[in-house]
Amino acid sequence: MTINLPQPFPDELPATYAYRIGRRYPSWNWSDKALGQYFTPLATARFMAEHLPLSGSPFRLLDLGAGLGILACAACEIAAVDVELEAIELDSKLAEYLDACLRYAQQWMAKRGLSLVCRVRRADFVLTYADALYWSTAQPFDAVITNPPYFKLSKSDPRARTAARVVHGQPNIYALFMAVSAALLRPGGHSMFITPRSYAAGQYFSRFRQFFFGRMRPRMIHLFESRREVFDDVLQESLILLAERSDQDSDVRLSSSASSDFDQMTQRRKSPEEVLGADKILHLALTDEDDVVGRVVRSWSGSLRAYGMEISTGPVVPFRATELVCPDGDVPFTHAPLLWMQNVKPMSCEWPVRHKSQFIRTEGAEKLLLPNKNYVLLRRFSAKEERQRLTAAPYLADLNTPVIGIENHLNYIYRPAGDLTPEETRGLAILLNSSLMDTYFRRFSGNTQVSATELRALPLPALESIRELGRVAARSDMLIDGLVKEMFGLYA
Repeated sequence: MTINLPQPFPDELPATYAYRIGRRYPSWNWSDKALGQYFTPLATARFMAEHLPLSGSPFRLLDLGAGLGILACAACEIAAVDVELEAIELDSKLAEYLDACLRYAQQWMAKRGLSLVCRVRRADFVLTYADALYWSTAQPFDAVITNPPYFKLSKSDPRARTAARVVHGQPNIYALFMAVSAALLRPGGHSMFITPRSYAAGQYFSRFRQFFFGRMRPRMIHLFESRREVFDDVLQESLILLAERSDQDSDVRLSSSASSDFDQMTQRRKSPEEVLGADKILHLALTDEDDVVGRVVRSWSGSLRAYGMEISTGPVVPFRATELVCPDGDVPFTHAPLLWMQNVKPMSCEWPVRHKSQFIRTEGAEKLLLPNKNYVLLRRFSAKEERQRLTAAPYLADLNTPVIGIENHLNYIYRPAGDLTPEETRGLAILLNSSLMDTYFRRFSGNTQVSATELRALPLPALESIRELGRVAARSDMLIDGLVKEMFGLYA
């Protein structure tokens, strides 16, 4: 294929040229969703390259899912050594642009007395290199720098099957890129990734975290506080991670910024134990408030299971129960109330509301319906930029019905061998709606989805404290945060 490209400007930096070429690339503004392409902003690429250790000559660098080569070119700009680069790109059309950008980077480095030896491979990275997950072979690379693709794989996908060692449930392709590339690093080598934050916690990434952080030690983490500012279509916070293939721990540099304006970022250092616990979950305490909240919550020894409680996901999946879900009905005779995410507000469950179908037919839905008793209802998803990640409401068997339906976008807390008391129901809902718990939850979760697994693992205060919150709430007009701060002596 012949491509017509603009010529570089005199002394134009390679990453700038690659970025400019990318603006001519047809999918630049909407990305190829089938390939999970989200191109790296120029300022972000330079930030990543500036913090990637480059030593040894030649320096062996891997850029996988290389795209336009913006990250590799940014690394070449700061290199003071010869570079051997392997760039892997599955999209053959995009690889033509990548070739052109890397040829210019070669010329630019040659003018400065340095060499760049490039190898562009048009291949599926995971299928090509997944054997490294299983065999202790010589690791060929000093560093990996990448913005990997982002999309879910089915369990039957050849990439998921060949990387089964790090797969749990329905994997996301970017985690396979991270795991395989870590296996390709020499001891002392470094990886620099920009990805969604979802791997930092949650059951789906548990195998991946055990594998990856069993080999790699985090050295620097940068969090983008706004989901919109980096990759507009990714409904999660984005994270830059620098990790070293090592068994030696050291302090981790944490930083954050609202966007790609790195001049406005905050920075701090934390011990490795504070960042990566025995559970291999990343905890990012980015402010003094995060530290205070972390100390308070970690001092709690309770949990849902310790108090005989459980959390589950609503069993009604509407598209699988289309014949049962109705826009109107006769409660409690032939229908039951159906509670959706939109019925749940902070500390308030309203039914019916003017949204979708608020009824479910009881006949034929016996296995989907729940007894009408006390529950704490929690939204499983938050809006893209919603202020509060956790939204909970006490449901105190309010409706005149023997059974209710709870839709799949809600989680619910209950006591399997009995009932939540009204005080426990209100107290738990208050705690989960508080800024205290929201702040703690955000330390390890940047996902819009609030999973039952994460909530099941949350530390809880003494059960009597939860009950007292519920009793005080029933007779007080004090706001949620005021109640919680007073109860736990915060910010006095």
